[in-house]
Amino acid sequence: MKKRRYGGLATIGLSVTLLLAACSSTTGTNSAGTSTPGTAPHSAAAPKQAGDGGTLVIAAPVEPDTLDPQKTTWLDSANSQPYDSLLTRDMQGKLMPHLAESWQVSEDGKVWTLVLRKDVKFQSGAPMTADSVKASIERFSKISPNKDLAGPIERIEAPDAQTVKVYFKEPFAPFANMLVGTFLAPFDPERLKEKGEQFGEAPLATGPFMNPEVKRGASVAYVKNPEYKWALPYAENQGAPHVDKIVFRFLKDDDTRILEFKKGTIHILQEVPSTYVQELQSIPGTKIETSMEQGMKYLGFNNQKEIFKDVRIKQAIAMAVDREPIVQYALSGFAKPIYGPLPPTIPGYSERIENMAKEMYGYNVDKAKQLLAEAGYTDSDGDGIADKGGKPLSFELLLPEDPALQRVAQILQSQLKEIGVDIRIAVHDTATVKDRAIKGNHELFLLYFGLSDPDILYLLMQTDNSKRVHYSNPKVDELLAKGRTTMDEAQRMKVYEEAEEILVKDPPWVPLYVSESVTATRNIEGYKLNPFTSDILFADIRITK
Repeated sequence: MKKRRYGGLATIGLSVTLLLAACSSTTGTNSAGTSTPGTAPHSAAAPKQAGDGGTLVIAAPVEPDTLDPQKTTWLDSANSQPYDSLLTRDMQGKLMPHLAESWQVSEDGKVWTLVLRKDVKFQSGAPMTADSVKASIERFSKISPNKDLAGPIERIEAPDAQTVKVYFKEPFAPFANMLVGTFLAPFDPERLKEKGEQFGEAPLATGPFMNPEVKRGASVAYVKNPEYKWALPYAENQGAPHVDKIVFRFLKDDDTRILEFKKGTIHILQEVPSTYVQELQSIPGTKIETSMEQGMKYLGFNNQKEIFKDVRIKQAIAMAVDREPIVQYALSGFAKPIYGPLPPTIPGYSERIENMAKEMYGYNVDKAKQLLAEAGYTDSDGDGIADKGGKPLSFELLLPEDPALQRVAQILQSQLKEIGVDIRIAVHDTATVKDRAIKGNHELFLLYFGLSDPDILYLLMQTDNSKRVHYSNPKVDELLAKGRTTMDEAQRMKVYEEAEEILVKDPPWVPLYVSESVTATRNIEGYKLNPFTSDILFADIRITK
């Protein structure tokens, strides 16, 4: 789950791209999803028009480790093209059919029944069947590094060619989120049998693009699937893509990416640095597209450390943070300040909780100093750093190699010094940050998360899963477990709101901002990004020049 520069689920961040779409309309006790009037009909490919054909080139920020969505820790547009999801969400976030034409959840929430379309074929020409869907879900549950996301699956059945039943040991509401992405995409069973663990080298599935050509360190290219007739229901083009080929180029250096875009060799430039936006806007044929991330950046505490067991220390640090300069100077205005545990782009966000958090932790240097003094920390020697028993209030701030985060860190360093907290900035490669965080060998850190379901709080804050902030609160554990098993959407959101209130009063972190991702497009038309699935509708894009 736009694809963001995040690590895998088990690494330092949980990407909105990695983790599919928002679970904002999970089913009730016995609800079914069906095709709705007004959605685009499933039809054959549109007649060729003047803008059809050509090669669409995208500058992608990260090269995927594999094209097998069940083995990767990084899932985005570059390795999703051969695949389709079973369900999707429209541009307003409503859960909709895709390869599954309908779905139903049993009254006890333990059985999900999917009825598949009959006209879908794999890129080999073989029909998609319930057995192939069953095999794909079983494989994910067995081999994927992210298999826990599928929940407590007990067994899967395919009673006929178009029906799949997934049985759970207990109700699992986030499963809708899994059905929306390509983790559980159906694989061609013959290719899977042929390639096995090496399926990602030559994948065959049902998607709009196929036959990948991989040039490690440089690019991955696909050709269109000419028989494609089962596009996302909200796409204008229900047939094969307009372009003949799509190429993802992996250019790590920002200056190189910008230069290539200016030369006209790139049509879509993802993750545009905010400092380049004004310059790119002046290029003829260029459009700037923005979207808010389904996640946020935060200043995390290692709550295992003795000093952070005093809530006054954490609250003082939170009050010392002024988010406006961070947004304006570190991010050139392309972000939104956030105070509560969930941003507005993730279901479960509560305006009441956000306002409460903002009132509690709005920028207040005097109050922050007062809290530190109550905790016994004052500047006894006049060096500008608060101390207690001769020990200064000094922390290492750990962060990955990201220029924007480094700018944020420098601002935080200056702000925290105002209340007498000394910050030592430590920038490391991602692997080092990951290793130190898991081992608890850190104090403060700057990281990010993204998931389009409030279950992200379970993955970050539940005692057994809290591998970054190392947080533990029995009441929070109880509520987050309840959120996973509550199938009624309205009731489920109330559960998360209760948990969020505790996380505000006993903060495991300091929420900072939601980034606004910037994409530049040039000489194309039809570009659209679904804000709830982060899917770019490549099939609708035509090259204009």
